[in-house]
Amino acid sequence: MSASVPLSERYPVARWVVMSTFVLSLIGLAISIYLTVLHYDKSITDFCPNTGVINCGLVTSGPYSSAFGLPFAVYGLAYFVGMAVLCSPWVWALAQLRVHQIRLLASATGIAMIFYLIYIEFAIKHHICLWCTGVHVTTFVIFAILITNRVTPSDELDETNQPGPSSERGKSSLSANEDAAS
Repeated sequence: MSASVPLSERYPVARWVVMSTFVLSLIGLAISIYLTVLHYDKSITDFCPNTGVINCGLVTSGPYSSAFGLPFAVYGLAYFVGMAVLCSPWVWALAQLRVHQIRLLASATGIAMIFYLIYIEFAIKHHICLWCTGVHVTTFVIFAILITNRVTPSDELDETNQPGPSSERGKSSLSANEDAAS
């Protein structure tokens, strides 16, 4: 890519999409790091009420809190490391449609996983974890942003790092298509 074109001008979507997905990925990563450390270091205080329905300790430990020998917090950690990379401004600026498709697929995989985890919390454990809910909300918001501002083949940048003929810089593909239809 040409060094003469500023990074912020290479995005196939609005800058707020890039920055919000990146910041949300970092927030999800921070929560996942906390939950992973909390799982492995029992001397750390859990900053979550453990009374009534809200009980992080019961949700993050015991049966149904791990898969294949790893706690779900570790899977969340791996997921958000990947999403932080995929949602970084540098990766958003890549002129390859495949990268954007992988980002959307990863986000959809995260949604499938949170449905499973929410099922475990409500239907099996009958408790919820506020930290886990933070991860669920973060995952959902990233997915909602990505699905409503998706990159399509017409948005892919050409070899000169300029938008394709049917896209407009700073608009989602959805709004650019609506403008073209009118």
